Amino acid sequence: MNSKNIQLFSFFSGAGFLDLGFEHSGFNVAFVNEIYPPFLEAYCYSRQILGIPEPEYGYFEDDIINLTEGNRKEHLQVLVKQTRQTSDLIGFIAGPPCPDFSVGGKNRGKNGDQGKLTACYVELICQQRPDFFVFENVKGLWSTKKHRMFYEEMKRKLTFNNYRLTERLINAIEYGVPQDRDRLILIGFQESLLNNIGFDSCYSSVIPDGLFPWKQHIIYPRDQVFSYSWPKLDSFVENSVLDCPPGIPEELTVEYWFRKNNVVFHPNAEHYFKPRAGLAKFSIIPEGDDCKKSYKRLHRWRYSPTACYGNNEVHLHPYKIRRISAAEALAIQSLPKEFVLPSKMSLSSMFKTIGNGVPYLAARGIAETILDFLSQKYLTYKVPMIHQLELPLVYSSSEKYTI
Repeated sequence: MNSKNIQLFSFFSGAGFLDLGFEHSGFNVAFVNEIYPPFLEAYCYSRQILGIPEPEYGYFEDDIINLTEGNRKEHLQVLVKQTRQTSDLIGFIAGPPCPDFSVGGKNRGKNGDQGKLTACYVELICQQRPDFFVFENVKGLWSTKKHRMFYEEMKRKLTFNNYRLTERLINAIEYGVPQDRDRLILIGFQESLLNNIGFDSCYSSVIPDGLFPWKQHIIYPRDQVFSYSWPKLDSFVENSVLDCPPGIPEELTVEYWFRKNNVVFHPNAEHYFKPRAGLAKFSIIPEGDDCKKSYKRLHRWRYSPTACYGNNEVHLHPYKIRRISAAEALAIQSLPKEFVLPSKMSLSSMFKTIGNGVPYLAARGIAETILDFLSQKYLTYKVPMIHQLELPLVYSSSEKYTI
């Protein structure tokens, strides 16, 4: 299937890291939704720098809830209908705000102001019925019991609306991102689309393990990555020189990406918080000491912990007496070095949108995995006889199938 004929509607777009991964895989982003003006300005600015055309239907700067009701719901329906006339497929992609499901965040769940937005995105999917959707969120939505109940409820709603689902708890480092970042990815395809490409969806609400090529674009399996003898702690010495130790994949290290993105000369190189006090504390934390909630010093020859810069979480430069810069944070999120945030953007907004974003290489890997799945010439699957006899309403996503 030609990815250029697949149009995307993007929601909770932020500065567009997820979108960029799909765009660089050949998808077209036709519609962008983001409620926070600084993020949307950053989205527009970065696309201008990268030479990417504006989305066909422009930008919707408003609460996504407004797209599920009244005139704006009808307007979106018109846009979706119009897009179907000129494209092969329509996809919705989003990573709704996640602090209400995060163990380290607010943990208010589905009733939190931001937690409600997940249900809103699911409602939007069920109303507009794109051919497929992508949903990204924190591990806590899957691993915490009370949040998992809500998550399963959302999956049942999607299944009832004829979506067949596949999910995976990914780690960004698997795709080449220099960062230990677990994220839940749920992808759904309309039953009619799957039937058209050879999958008999009558007997299953999930796409069986092995049929969706989740591992196709995983470069560094997590078991292998975390088994390396990564350096742990080194004394902090400002502007020190430290050679990369043998036996580790250098391309997954912070220093490799700092050099790759030329962060010293990046337009966002000087965009970092400069506290009036606290520098003494910055100088006594060893390189690689990232075990505390705040004041984590990165190790130059190791991957970064999760890029999360809210709730007083501070990441320190490996060999500078300062916090990391926006340029360095973008590198840790595996953005191309050409990606730039506007200089007039506040530091708080810069680091918030960077921390909220889906790592670029992970986004690109997911996009290409979807293309691989849709491009299979023969997607044949026969239901085992035992399942033909039992026909449960919903299969567990962990259940094994013979393909």
